[in-house]
Amino acid sequence: MNLMPTYKNILSAAQQIASHAIYTPILESFQLNEILGCRLLIKAECLQLTGAFKFRGAFNRISRLTKQELKSGVVAFSSGNHAQGVALASKIMNTPAVILMPKDAPKLKIENTQAYGAEVVLYDRITENREKIGQKLAVERNATLVPSYDDPYIIAGQGTVGLEIVNQVDNLKASLDAVIAPCGGGGLISGVALALSQDFPNVDIFAAEPEGFDDTIRSLVANKRLSIDKKQHTICDALMLPTPGQITFSINKKLLKGGFAIKDIDTSYAMEVAFRYFKIVLEPGGAIALAAVLSRAFECRDKTVCVICSGGNVDYQTFKKSIGKTKKS
Repeated sequence: MNLMPTYKNILSAAQQIASHAIYTPILESFQLNEILGCRLLIKAECLQLTGAFKFRGAFNRISRLTKQELKSGVVAFSSGNHAQGVALASKIMNTPAVILMPKDAPKLKIENTQAYGAEVVLYDRITENREKIGQKLAVERNATLVPSYDDPYIIAGQGTVGLEIVNQVDNLKASLDAVIAPCGGGGLISGVALALSQDFPNVDIFAAEPEGFDDTIRSLVANKRLSIDKKQHTICDALMLPTPGQITFSINKKLLKGGFAIKDIDTSYAMEVAFRYFKIVLEPGGAIALAAVLSRAFECRDKTVCVICSGGNVDYQTFKKSIGKTKKS
């Protein structure tokens, strides 16, 4: 594959992962639609294998390795969802996996990654550089490095979410106005944007990022990649990337309409709404696109909007604390 993924690569990825990945549902609440004055469609990637969309890209990448590469194993770095996706994909493909994870990653994500059979190496996300550590581990073990977002196979795999949205919206006979997706490194939203640009070229696509970690939004405004101070904090542990990816941003700057920086309080409330109206459990990063609608950062009235709820890997205490918020939309 060329460095830049294409629509054809996404079609190929859909075939590659079809026998393993879940074709996740679109959910809708007529009660919530009445409250918001719009038609809101939820793409429930929290119901994907490993509880997040990341399995799609990980399996698309790892399943294409040669027999010798599979024998040598893979290395990845991740705050948790890519870690689990790589771990399960590696287990399916019978290849050893070493995953570099931050020490402050949710315990649930670390334990799940280990449960899939991967070796976990912890690092300090503030004082250490995960890319350098990951590259060193890959060299030492003669393993293949599997990036979490800035890789054409990863992006193509995540883009299959967009293909499914196209088919599902057609089946619903809906006229889609906008799609909102969470954005960390940009792998999901760039892949989805590529998929939608082929079939729904007039649909507006927006990124949702945590306030303070809105590096993609700032970069879109500046028309160049910018970095933020990674010493800040957000409850969205999956979206704490300081700089957009090179490949992902080159796609996003062409295809995205813009983005929204979302407060943690609004994300917490979105987790509660998802539980109340759709009966799904979302982690903070998985709820942030929904929060963009509920907070009116995106004015949805009289529109049809699809939000991607990207993951549900949240520990009980964080979930309990989040759905205890009393903020109203």
